[in-house]
Amino acid sequence: MAFLTGSSGNSWQPVMTADTTTPSYWLNWRVMLCIIWVLLSLIITSLLISKYEGPRKSRHRNRESQEEPAGLLYEDEVWKPCLKGIHPAWLLAFRVAAFFVLLSLLIANAAVDGGEIFYFYTQWTFSLITIYFGLGSLLSMYGCYQYHNKVGGDRTEDFDVEQGTNSNESNGEKHSESNQEHRVRQTAGFWGYIFQIVFQMNAGAVMLTDCVFWFIIVPFLAIKDYDLNFLIINMHTINAVFLLGDTALNCLRFPWFRIAYFFLWTAVYVMFQWIVHACVSLWWPYPFLDLSSTFAPLWYSSVALMHIPCFGIFVLVIKLKHTLLSKWFPHSYQCVKT
Repeated sequence: MAFLTGSSGNSWQPVMTADTTTPSYWLNWRVMLCIIWVLLSLIITSLLISKYEGPRKSRHRNRESQEEPAGLLYEDEVWKPCLKGIHPAWLLAFRVAAFFVLLSLLIANAAVDGGEIFYFYTQWTFSLITIYFGLGSLLSMYGCYQYHNKVGGDRTEDFDVEQGTNSNESNGEKHSESNQEHRVRQTAGFWGYIFQIVFQMNAGAVMLTDCVFWFIIVPFLAIKDYDLNFLIINMHTINAVFLLGDTALNCLRFPWFRIAYFFLWTAVYVMFQWIVHACVSLWWPYPFLDLSSTFAPLWYSSVALMHIPCFGIFVLVIKLKHTLLSKWFPHSYQCVKT
């Protein structure tokens, strides 16, 4: 919280409540309950991921059914826009611009406040969304190259088929068949699935950080008469703006089971904090992480439950996108509803 500067000019930091390196801090019923909550989250997420994730499961479960599985992702869905009339280069330009703006803010934040910023969940999430747009930029570059080759190839094939039809009907049929085989969609590779997973992790994490900041932390600081600087306000606003902008443009699916990765992301952060505090006596970055409080198990379970509505908000955003764009552009909209 070193980014939050009071009206008196003094920085604000949480107060240490206990020595976190002593055995008595960890060996009690409160910590055991919190560990149980985290372990339950890890078990549930592991079950969801093992059941639904990846294209291989689709070939086994849906060999006789025409229904596409929840975890399926096609290669072109990673880089193509949601409307046929939009060139993939526009999505590439948006992702490149977002990456450099977010990276610049992250570097500026680290330069002003030091490496301690990565002690906070906000900066973890901000780094994750920066990685998302960096990886998305690379995948969009590849997609633009594929799109350019496809458009050029289609023109050549169409010309060849037309010439073949004029000279030999059977030859034209062969060209048509080879053209259909060429257009079979390829399943996304490793980096495509990583990109999709990071997208859905960001969807929940950005909603969680921004909602906690604006609806819990900001009102508390307002009561204490603290002012917020320009940088911290931007970091809790522009992340959502860019993510929503990419969501409006992209063609990525949004299966519900990938909420598991959102829980996993937060669980890793919590375990990181536990390890750090077990080794070094430090103040907690967020008061609700302090295990010395009698209400610690309640806080931990409440934050875990908050993941569901935060992820649900983005599910509603995706459904609204499908509803509006499919209605406004029925012949151009090409996203799959999930």
